[in-house]
Amino acid sequence: MTLEEIHGQENTMETSDRVQSAGTALEELLLSAKKQDYLTVGVYESAKVMNVDPDSVAFCVLATDEEYECDIALQIHFTLIQAFCFDNDINVVRVNDIERLADLVGADETGEPKDAHCILVTSPNANPWKDPALDKLSLFCEESRSVYDWVPTITLPER
Repeated sequence: MTLEEIHGQENTMETSDRVQSAGTALEELLLSAKKQDYLTVGVYESAKVMNVDPDSVAFCVLATDEEYECDIALQIHFTLIQAFCFDNDINVVRVNDIERLADLVGADETGEPKDAHCILVTSPNANPWKDPALDKLSLFCEESRSVYDWVPTITLPER
């Protein structure tokens, strides 16, 4: 085994540990933000918040699954949301487990699962919300951008 192969294996292990750690931090952030009522769930609801009060958005999560990969309208919304986030220095990640995200953010008033394709973590401008999980995710996004991964994919921990 060459030195390059060993180094490549170490980097792969580090990357998987980073992604797993980011998944745990994302779960913690969503649960904490839900308790504080700092979540906006749904593509259209998120677009409204971004339009009305973009400075309140602290973090963005986009979720996909195989069923919606070919949904052109959803992909257009994702592209626009990502562009907005990049223009406003908002960290954005993707998650491939929409069912798990829906479980984390809960159901709406009718008991139906919420549309978890887009989730915003917001923070009031007058009293910015600080959370260690948000700091971890911000660092994860910054590290991902340094290796040209502009919208990193996070895997949520299994339950």
